[in-house]
Formats: sequence, C-alpha cells, structure tokens
Amino acid sequence: MDVNSIQPVIPIAAAALAGILTLFNGGKAFYRNLWGTLASVIAFLAILSMLPGVLDGKIYIYQIISFGGPLDLTLRVDSLGYLFSLVSSSMWVLVNIYTIGYMEHEDNKKRFFAFFAFSLFAAFGIAYAENLFAFFLFYEALSLCTYPLVIHAGTKEALKAGSKYMIYTLGGGGLLLIAIIITYFVTGTLTLSEPGIFSVNDGAGLLQVLFFMFIVGTGVKAGVMPLHHWLPAAMVAPTPVSTLLHAVAVVKAGAFGVLRVIYSVFGVDVMAELGLATVLAIVGAITVITASTIAIRQDNLKRRLAYSTISQLSYIVMGGAIGASVGIGAPLAAVGAMAHIANHAFTKGTLFMCAGIIAEETGKKYISERNGIGRRLPLTMTAFTIGAFGMIGLPPLAGFVTKWLLGIGAGEAGAPIFMGVLVGSSILNSIYFLPISYRAFFMKPDNEIEIKALKRPRNRPETSYTMLVPIMTTTVVCFILGIFASVPGLPMSVADLAATFLLGR
Repeated sequence: MDVNSIQPVIPIAAAALAGILTLFNGGKAFYRNLWGTLASVIAFLAILSMLPGVLDGKIYIYQIISFGGPLDLTLRVDSLGYLFSLVSSSMWVLVNIYTIGYMEHEDNKKRFFAFFAFSLFAAFGIAYAENLFAFFLFYEALSLCTYPLVIHAGTKEALKAGSKYMIYTLGGGGLLLIAIIITYFVTGTLTLSEPGIFSVNDGAGLLQVLFFMFIVGTGVKAGVMPLHHWLPAAMVAPTPVSTLLHAVAVVKAGAFGVLRVIYSVFGVDVMAELGLATVLAIVGAITVITASTIAIRQDNLKRRLAYSTISQLSYIVMGGAIGASVGIGAPLAAVGAMAHIANHAFTKGTLFMCAGIIAEETGKKYISERNGIGRRLPLTMTAFTIGAFGMIGLPPLAGFVTKWLLGIGAGEAGAPIFMGVLVGSSILNSIYFLPISYRAFFMKPDNEIEIKALKRPRNRPETSYTMLVPIMTTTVVCFILGIFASVPGLPMSVADLAATFLLGR
C-alpha cells in the first residue's frame, strides 16, 4: 500500500543540513559535534518511525521535484531500501560518537565532519530512489562526497588513493549512466518499484550487455573482483572513513545497487532464463575465495580487513544471484544476502573501530607487532575477537545467520557447490582472523620495552569512552542479530519482506 508522506525526506534533509551547518559553523568542537550528533539521531528516529508501516506492508512515497516522465526526483521507501537506510542510520549514530573521540587530535575536522554527513545524505538518497535516474544522482553524489574523506590526510599516498578511488567509481558511474539511458529507450521506464522492468523479448544479446554494464557500474563500489583495487588503497584514510566505506555507506551502497539490478531492474525470471544469475553467482564466489586468500598475506591490519570486506560483500552478490537463479527464486538465499547488509555492517564496523583504537593507543599498524596487546586493550581485543568470530560464522553471532541462510538457499537452488564456497570462506576467515587474537592474548611482547609500553596507567580507561562505547554497542548488536534474528523489526524480518515482494512469493 502506497502512502504519500514526507517522512523519507527527514533523514536526507537532516544529513544535508548537518553538512551545511558544519561547513559554515563547525570551527568550534561544540557546534561541530552538535550538528553531527543531532542529525544522526534525528535521521535514525525518523527512519525508525517508519518501521511499523514497513512491517505492515506500507510503502512511503514523496516526490521532491517533477521533471516529467522518468526524470522525476521521487523518494520511495520499500522494504529493501528501508533495510539499507535503517542499517546506515543506526551505524551513523555510533560511528559519529566514535569519530568525535578519534578525530580529537586530527586536523581539518570541520571539513571531515561536513563531508561525513554529506555521505550519509547520499546513502539515504540511494536507499530511497524510486527510479534509476534518482539512484544515479545520489550514487555519484556519494563518490564526490567521500573523496575528501579518502584524501583527508593530504599525503602523497592519500592523494594517489583518492585519484584511484575517483577513476574507479566515476568510471563505473559513467557506464551505469549509459546503461540507464539505453534501458529507458528499450523499456520506456526507469522505475525501481517493480520486480523487474525487462522482458526476455527485449533481446538476449542486448540484455546480456546491459547486465554487464549495470553490474560493473554498481559492482565497483561493492568491490567485486577485478573492480576492487581502489578499496585496499583507500585504507590510508582515517579509521572512521574506513568504517564509513566498509560498514555504513560506500560498499554497502554498491552491494545494495547490485541487489537492485538483480531484482528491480532485471527480475528473477529474466535472470534465470538468460543464465545471468549463474554467471554472477560464480563471479561472487570467486571473489569470496580469492579476496580471503589475499587477506591471509596482509600484515597491515586495515588492509587485511579491506580484503575481508571484498570477500564478505560478495556474499551479498553471490546470495542475491543464487536467489534469482531459478524461475521462482531461492528465497532463503535472497533473504540471507539482504540480511547480510546489516550483519556485515555491525560486525565489520566493530572490527574497523577496534583497529582504530589499537593504532591510536599503541601506534602499531602491523599484525606482527601486536604480540600481547590484549593486556593493554582487553575490552577492545575482546570485541575484536567476537567480531572475528562473527566473520567466521560461528553461532550465535549474526555472521552465522547469513551463512546458514545462504547455505540453505544454495541447496534450494540445487547448487551445493556454493555451500562449499561458504565452508571454504569460513576456513580462510579463521586462518586470517584467529592469529590476530592469539597474538594479542597468548603471545608475549618481544622485549621489555614493549612490555612497559603496553602497561596502562592506573585509573585510566584503555581508550576514550567515546570510542569504547560504540564498539561495545556494536558487539552486543552482533549477538542480538544472531540470537534474535527472526524477531519482527530486526533486519532479517525486513529482508524477508523484501524477498517476498521481489521474488513474487
């Protein structure tokens, strides 16, 4: 049931206003922190207020500008878009608090917080875009808004990473734009409100070419191999940016875009009949295994986490493709792929924020240097270990739910090979995550100087509470999303609603 409401505008406007106010009145820490905190809370509450309606089958719509026909700038909150916005807004609240502590001694804080807010403005717009034109505008805005964050340090390495980021994302965006234009001439519509706008009668060859263009355009941000090279390079940015890129906005926007292409642009019937789903699932599976294998060789913790993200985001790509691999779809694979937007966000968000605390408090960037740091940072390393267990897929954490649903979904689709991919991924995750925790808790520092350096002063917490509270919160959420996964209102229930509509169940 469609409901005309201004509610979808509120989170977008809050994020945009916070960015503008921070640019013009963010010189003082009080105002800078105030605008970001208020906007994140307002956006989260506004999105949360739509939850009862979404669970009841309501779709919130609001037209901002009417250009006529397919170029209308219209917002539409369906269950899939709502899921992405709910995850982004809840993580924004926590990452904003963390960033206040982390950025305390950094330069150019006004610019940083302003573009952080602008990035959420673009992410919410992507989630609520009613048509491909609106989706493209917000999708490209996200690239432009995150560029100043990637190059924040201003070093030669940061500028090089920023250039690579823009080449990849804007290049993909250009291909996406061409695909959108061709789509309009073929179908006469750009709407994302239906489960597929193409028909096999549009021509198999043309549809295959368009599918390639759409997947490259969205897959760049999702880090699908071989479009992933910008992502490890972008790890030169401050940790809050890494968290934004991996857990809140950018790569999630890419994965969300891939799901939109599968279910809202092509639809399960076209995907299955032309074999597009099988090809995409294989590409996703190769990315899952290859990125995990590369992660094992990374000594820099943030780079190891970056390759882990490349692998984990392809769970969504692979699961989404499996969900469309048969005529009626494989519902549990689709649900697992969509729910992983949330499960990965909180789990990987925990890991990146922990990595930031470790670097800030010990000055160490490399895993090989971190023997015994569990003594200095017991809460941080406990949270990191729980996040690692979630990535591996151990029950009762959120990551287990994803792998269980994807595995059962692969069985539904008659493709047990993808079950093997999930098992192999878990083994590889164990190989590159568990040694980090083992070093921290069970290995002694290399010398007496290191032992003294790891002693925490009396009556001092291991890090600031603005950084510690967010990681403790996301760690708890990882348990909640696993133990209470099926409770109405939590991400899996929203994902189930989305799959029900998009697969035509």
